[in-house]
Amino acid sequence: MPDSHDDIAQRKADHIEVAASGKADFSRTTLLEQVHLVHQSLPELATEAVDLRTSLLHTELAAPVVISGMTGGTEQAQQINRDLACAAERAGIAFGVGSQRAMAERPELEATFMVRDVAPDVFLIGNIGVVQARDLGPDKVATLAHKIGANAMAVHLNPAQEMIQAHGDRDFTGAYDTIASLVDSLPVPVIVKETGCGLSPQAAARLCDAGVTTVDVSGAGGTSWVAVEAVRAQPDSPAARLGGTLWDWGLPTAVSVVACAAEGLEVIASGGLRSGLDVARAIALGASCGAMAAPVLRAHRAGGLQAVNDYLDELINTIRTVSLLSACASAAELADTPRHLGPDLRAWLDDLGLR
Repeated sequence: MPDSHDDIAQRKADHIEVAASGKADFSRTTLLEQVHLVHQSLPELATEAVDLRTSLLHTELAAPVVISGMTGGTEQAQQINRDLACAAERAGIAFGVGSQRAMAERPELEATFMVRDVAPDVFLIGNIGVVQARDLGPDKVATLAHKIGANAMAVHLNPAQEMIQAHGDRDFTGAYDTIASLVDSLPVPVIVKETGCGLSPQAAARLCDAGVTTVDVSGAGGTSWVAVEAVRAQPDSPAARLGGTLWDWGLPTAVSVVACAAEGLEVIASGGLRSGLDVARAIALGASCGAMAAPVLRAHRAGGLQAVNDYLDELINTIRTVSLLSACASAAELADTPRHLGPDLRAWLDDLGLR
C-alpha cells in the first residue's frame, strides 16, 4: 500500500534534515585519502590550458562533476532541486533529482521534480528505485523520465536502507531482470546507482551482463543511508538497533570505483567525496567523474544558490589545480598519472583480486 502524502513528505523532509546535519555520516572513510598523486614540479602547463571537459554517456560536461540526486517530494525539496539545477547548468555539469517514487505514487508532487524551465540545458538524471521500477514496469518508468525531461535515468539499489526503513521494501527479487529490461526499452540511457553501500566486483559483473554501461558507485564513507533510517527510527526500536549495528555496512568508495572500472564500466564516483582532490583521486582510480550530494546540500542550507555556486567554483578549481600539479593537461589524464596507494586500500584491492 503506498504511503500517504503526509508520510512521503515527512520522510523526504527527514532525509534532507538528517543528511544535511551530518548525524548519519559513516565512522570510517572512503579510502580515497589513501590515493596519493605524485607531485610534479615541472608541469610545463598553463592553468587555463588544463582541459576539464569530460564525457558522460556520450555527452560533454564542462568538468567531471555531478550533483547527485538527493531530494524531491516536498516544497523545500522543490526549491533545492531548482537551485541546484541552476547551479549545475551554470557550471556545465550534470544534475540528478532524488527518487521519483513520490512522484509516481502522488502525481500532485510532480512539480517538486521539475527543473527544465530554470535549467533548460543541464544534463538531467532522473531517479527511481529498482523495486519501484519492477513494480511500475518500463513504460511507466519511461513516463517518469519524460515528464521531467531527463537525459538519463538512474535506477537506484538500496537494500540496506530499505531493511532499516519503517515499511521499507523486503523483496528484492527480479532486480536483475528489471534492469536488463530497462536498458533494452527506455528511450534514455540507464545509470545504475547504489545509495551509500558501494557496488562490489560481483555486482559490477552482473550489471555488465545486463547491458549496463554506466554506474554510480555511491560507496561507503559519506552519508550512510542505513544510519539515516536508524536516526529516523524510534529510539531503542528494533530498526534503530539494527541500523546501529549496520551503520558502517558497505564497500569503501575507492574500492568500488576500482571494481567497476575493472569491468569496463563508465564510473561515476560518489559516496563521501567532499573536495576536488577527492574527485581527482577517484579519476586516478578509473572514474570518469565524481559526484556529491551532502556537501552541496549543506552549502545550499548555509547560503542558498550563491553558496552552491561558490562551492562548485572552488571544487572545479581544485580539480584543475590538482591536474596541473600532477602534470596532466586534462582531468582525464589523471587516470594514467603516477600514484601511490596506502596500505588499507591496497589490502582491500588485493583481497578482492583487483589492481
